[in-house]
Amino acid sequence: MRHARMLPHRSFLSIALALALAVASAAAAADWQPTAELGVVNTSGNSDTTSVNGKFALAGEDALWTHDYYLAALRAESEDQLSANRQELGAKAARKLGERAYLGAAARYENDDFAAYAYQATLAVNYGAWLLKDERREFQIEGGPGLRRAELAETGEAENEALLRGFADYRHQFTESTRFFNTLLVEAAPDNRFIQNDIGIAVSINHSLALKAALQARHNTDVPEGVRRTDTLTSVNIVWTPGGTQD
Repeated sequence: MRHARMLPHRSFLSIALALALAVASAAAAADWQPTAELGVVNTSGNSDTTSVNGKFALAGEDALWTHDYYLAALRAESEDQLSANRQELGAKAARKLGERAYLGAAARYENDDFAAYAYQATLAVNYGAWLLKDERREFQIEGGPGLRRAELAETGEAENEALLRGFADYRHQFTESTRFFNTLLVEAAPDNRFIQNDIGIAVSINHSLALKAALQARHNTDVPEGVRRTDTLTSVNIVWTPGGTQD
């Protein structure tokens, strides 16, 4: 198992900090909605395994800006041996350009002790639009250029390069208590293309709690020999959203 890596170098962080400061005053005026989810699996007998995954998200919106932040973690042990250990941070801020379009920036950082990359960090500007938005269905897409910094786990070699980021999010409210969702993230750079897809369904238990079943697939195109390109995570989580459930 590798030790957790430090965040990317100062110049990369300086850009992210500048973007954060640029929207700080707008964020202070936003109406914020927190969401927390947790899933735990524990088995014993012929095999002893424990798996924990969780996520905390914070979304805010006012007349001109939208903000989305999240922290996610996954940890698993099998026969007292650590088999998964990943942490991820993400942030997005966007300036509305009318009812259906927006211009913003997105940043993401992940540290994974069992992946081809010890860490990956990306920062991108993007243009986005709602292609569909009614009482039951929402479909938004966004894309734009950015930067990527990563460290190969096997060699410790750092990669610094430009990237193109794409994102799509589709949601369908089938009933008052049941929602389907599917999100796709693509970070395409010369050395590696990272693709993540999350698909699932959330069912409300009451006004603040929901049960969410989801399948996540994460794919890196450039990995060392012996390392799988695709990781999957199947989860069933309890989701808590004060004031109303959401995925």
